Amino acid sequence: MLLITGGTGFIGGHLVERLAAAGEPARCFIRRKTLPAWWPPEMEPAFGDLASGDGLKDALRGVDAVIHLAGTTKALRPADYHAGNVRAAETLARALADRPVRLVHVSSLAAAGPGAFVTEEMEPRPVSHYGRSKLEGERIVRAIAPEAVIVRPPVVYGPRDTDVFQVLKSVARGFALEIAGGERWFSAIYVKDLVEGLLEAVRSPRAAGRTYFLAHPKRVTWGELAATAARIMGRRPPRAVRAPLALAYAAGCCAEAWSRLSGRPNIMSRDKVREARSRDWTCDAGRAAAELGFEAHTGLEAGLAETLAWYKEAGWLRY
Repeated sequence: MLLITGGTGFIGGHLVERLAAAGEPARCFIRRKTLPAWWPPEMEPAFGDLASGDGLKDALRGVDAVIHLAGTTKALRPADYHAGNVRAAETLARALADRPVRLVHVSSLAAAGPGAFVTEEMEPRPVSHYGRSKLEGERIVRAIAPEAVIVRPPVVYGPRDTDVFQVLKSVARGFALEIAGGERWFSAIYVKDLVEGLLEAVRSPRAAGRTYFLAHPKRVTWGELAATAARIMGRRPPRAVRAPLALAYAAGCCAEAWSRLSGRPNIMSRDKVREARSRDWTCDAGRAAAELGFEAHTGLEAGLAETLAWYKEAGWLRY
């Protein structure tokens, strides 16, 4: 039996659907009491809380593998990242310490920090509160569960994503917002490819105790993504609106203030600007190819075409 944390999230939802379509049993450890409308009836929910460990013992009954996807990607304060990405990971790892269970801990390229074709052997240098919390979560998991598999995805996009969607929404309106200073490169992976990579990390005996970047081998720029999306939508190339770094930080500060007033964290913040200002966020996925036999085959055009078609059908975008 496979246990998934974060099964109602963006990546977790696609993983749940993939398993349900294949008839593979799984249990999902989730906090919310109301399941989303798309939830497959054959997927077993287990309710509880990772931060406190409430309900975890029952959720782990009969489990031989865990994919830990639950985490915090945006927060009102740094302590919230620690609770969602460090404390929760520690609680789960300790619960598995004496069990023969394969743990796949899903971290982020943000834990390694920016750079050109970053490899797993390089010294991590995260630049944000989010990245530092993901790195700390990795280190705690590795200390408690040395055989755990750590996976670091870069930018993940696909149907139901709400982050890259903000970029695509701007493109649909005819513009692309950028930080001034030239093109910025990044690695990405289509969500359905990532799901296959996570399942390979569960299955492969060679993965024990290893860390992997799962990404498409071709790096892209945000300008390329915007132009590709515009072409798929049948639109003119978007007009680039370049904001000076100081203005971007000011916008991040205003977004933080609004988040505190509303009580709802926003993807826009000074922390995200610190990440976005870096010229290169690319990683080398060679280890995953060599050891897991995993390669992300969905290129940017094909992945965006499927993603945009879903947004259009769901009414998120009009074009």
